[in-house]
Amino acid sequence: MKKIIIPFFCAVLFSTSVAAQQKKPAAKTTAVKTEAVQTEAVKSKLTPKEVIDNYLKALGGRDKLEAIKTTIIDNTVSVQGMEVSMTTKKMGNKFKSVQTVMGQQMTQVFDGEKGTFDQMGQKMDIPADKVAELKKSKTIDALGYDPESFQSVIVKKMEGRDFNVLSSDKGKYYFDATTNLLYQSESKEGKATVKDYITVDGLKFPGEVDAEGNGQKVVIKTTKIVLNSGVTDADFK
Repeated sequence: MKKIIIPFFCAVLFSTSVAAQQKKPAAKTTAVKTEAVQTEAVKSKLTPKEVIDNYLKALGGRDKLEAIKTTIIDNTVSVQGMEVSMTTKKMGNKFKSVQTVMGQQMTQVFDGEKGTFDQMGQKMDIPADKVAELKKSKTIDALGYDPESFQSVIVKKMEGRDFNVLSSDKGKYYFDATTNLLYQSESKEGKATVKDYITVDGLKFPGEVDAEGNGQKVVIKTTKIVLNSGVTDADFK
């Protein structure tokens, strides 16, 4: 069942608090991505802070995002010919993710200090390095970007569109130069591409994500989002 747990971490590629902590991708992977997307690459006049500020504005505004204290997100995850139902509750750096496949449930819980995976009744602790990363996470992942983590902005053309790319030794983040929305994220754990966004209470969230990691291709579709309701500290016990 370990292979079914992996999609959650593919989804978390968009959580800067996790993905931004990863080491630089291996040279082989980087070379492949460079060949694919670097048809044009010039330094942008924008600063990393401006790219991030524009992104938050495109999502609905920093103030509105910061006003969100809890979320409940329902997803369907298609992987290896199976469809997994997944519900994730978040409150600050706490989360609980329940995945259901073929009548079996797998649960991941993080209470802000420690966490566990529960697969088929077998519990495992979340590794210490992941715990350190998760402690830095936020209810809304987009608020986790730190402009100081990026030295400059490069403009690259991909699929006929221009993207403002933030790069560091932790990963790469491609923001559509027209919409200012995050389109693609790359880290050691793999690559995730946002195919579309959905709007809830005036805020944009990824509606469909294609993710690749550990040799798997995963499609994650969001079916429902609830903001500031239905989540308490008891959910993370």
